Amino acid sequence: MIVTLTPNPSYDRTVTLGSALERGTVQRAESVTSQAGGKGVNISRACVAAGIASIAVLPAPVDDAFVVELLAAGIDCRPVPIVGDLRVNITISEPDGTTTKLNSPGPGVTSAVLTSLADSLRRRAGAADWVVLAGSLPPGAPVGWYAELVTLLRDTPARVAVDTSDAPLRALVAALPGAAADLMKPNGEELASFTGADADRLESDPFAAADAAQTLVEQGVGAVLATLGPLGAVLVTPAGRWHAQPPPITVASTVGAGDSSLFGYLLGDLQGRSPAQRLALAVAYGSAAAALPGTTIPTPAQARPDLVTVRELTPIPGA
Repeated sequence: MIVTLTPNPSYDRTVTLGSALERGTVQRAESVTSQAGGKGVNISRACVAAGIASIAVLPAPVDDAFVVELLAAGIDCRPVPIVGDLRVNITISEPDGTTTKLNSPGPGVTSAVLTSLADSLRRRAGAADWVVLAGSLPPGAPVGWYAELVTLLRDTPARVAVDTSDAPLRALVAALPGAAADLMKPNGEELASFTGADADRLESDPFAAADAAQTLVEQGVGAVLATLGPLGAVLVTPAGRWHAQPPPITVASTVGAGDSSLFGYLLGDLQGRSPAQRLALAVAYGSAAAALPGTTIPTPAQARPDLVTVRELTPIPGA
């Protein structure tokens, strides 16, 4: 079972344009879609599609339409009550696959809400294979909260995966090795944010990305899955380093692609696949998501790991 935490859930609204975005003008949208989302929620959606048991923990009014939508989609949702309306994140999608995201901050949370969320996770971690801590933190949460949760969950049977960015990511890295998760999933820009490396180079050079990810493994992180956009992803563990190249696709929307990649890796782990096979499944899920509109999460049939090329990365002599 996979338990997910989405501490700052959102309605993901996607505006699809028929032509390139022109600032300062009036444009008509081809379509507008809205879906209850957030990184952890997206992973729980992928679980439902793949027949994997999942519980989604999040802060929300118990009678909110957000919760009702998740329950109707078959997602076992366990809301912790809060006061205030959930945020709305807007994605503008252009025909060439370019996406522009406008994310709102979300309602504030109290220390009591944070304690209730942590207690909910800990209760359910005893029956879980993985607990996924995913997304941004809401106003009121300390930037080091994810590091606190990793430590809190350490004596449970569940392994912990973390996918976050900005200050919460930097705080988690600063707390290593004491707050080392079993899996971290940064992208190239996020790797650069705490290593000081050039983000463009990490996104275009698998060896450089693997070197940056290696710094986390050396500080106790169990595995690092670093997504690199069109270049696929690299996986670094104490046992080795691999790069996976996705098949050519026509990009429809990159929203949710990283979440899908993380789920693909976790699914491969639950299926007992090797590290290289888990990486292939991660990249297959990510590329399948990028080829779908909006925040559509792919099904197992849409993920084609057989079309992904995986190679083992060996250190470059003298690098």
